[in-house]
Amino acid sequence: MPFETCVVETIQRTPDIKSIRFEKPQGFRYLAGQYIFITLGDGPEKMEKHFTLSSSPTEGFLEITKRLTGHPFSNALAGLNSGDKVSIRGPYGDFTFQAEYDKVGMLSGGIGITPLRSMIKYSIDKGLNPSIILLYSNRLDSDIAFRDELEGMQREKNGIKVIETITRPEPEWKGVTGRINAEMVKKFMPDYMERTFYTSGPPKMVDAMLSLLRELRVPEEQIKKENFYGYD
Repeated sequence: MPFETCVVETIQRTPDIKSIRFEKPQGFRYLAGQYIFITLGDGPEKMEKHFTLSSSPTEGFLEITKRLTGHPFSNALAGLNSGDKVSIRGPYGDFTFQAEYDKVGMLSGGIGITPLRSMIKYSIDKGLNPSIILLYSNRLDSDIAFRDELEGMQREKNGIKVIETITRPEPEWKGVTGRINAEMVKKFMPDYMERTFYTSGPPKMVDAMLSLLRELRVPEEQIKKENFYGYD
C-alpha cells in the first residue's frame, strides 16, 4: 500500500552520507530493520528504489540514510528539501529485531549500519535489556555514520557496547584498526557462541562476515544477514 509523505529534515551524517527524515504517515507501522520503497517524480521521470529505515519504530518520523553516489536517484534524494513530497511503499523485509534474543552480536560496515542503528535505538527506547555488542568498520574515522549517537547509546545503556574499527587510520586515531576479523570477535565477544549475529553492509563485506562466523563455528541459525548493493 503506498503512502504519501513529505520531507521534514535532512541531516549530513558524514561528508558523503545523508539522512532524510519524512513525516510518519498515519497507520504506517514497521519493525526495526525493515525497508521501504521510495518513489520520486512521475511519468517518464519516475524513479523508485528501496532503503532500509535507520529510524526506530519508537520515533515519530521515518528516516533513511543514504551514501551519496552521484547517480541520478542519489542526486534527486540529496536535492530534497523540507516540504517536498514523496511516495513510499512498505514495510518489507525479515532482517528484524524485537529483542527476542538475550545476546546479540552485530557486524557492520559503512552504510550497513542503518538497520542496526534502528534496532539498537528500538531496544533502548522500549526499555529492553539484551546484551548488544556492535563491531562497526569504516575506512576513515570521518566515515563513521551516527558516531556521536552510537557512542551516546553505549553510555546510556550498560548492555550496549560499540567498537569502531578503521581500516585506513590517521595518526591521531587511537581506536581499533583493521577489518573485522575472528580475533576481534573473540576479544570483544568472548561469549560469541551464545550470541545471535546480525551482519549488514556491502555484499563483499557481508560475505566476509559469513565466512568469519562459519570459521568460528557459529551455527547458521544464529546468523542473520542483509546485503546493501551499490556501495562497493
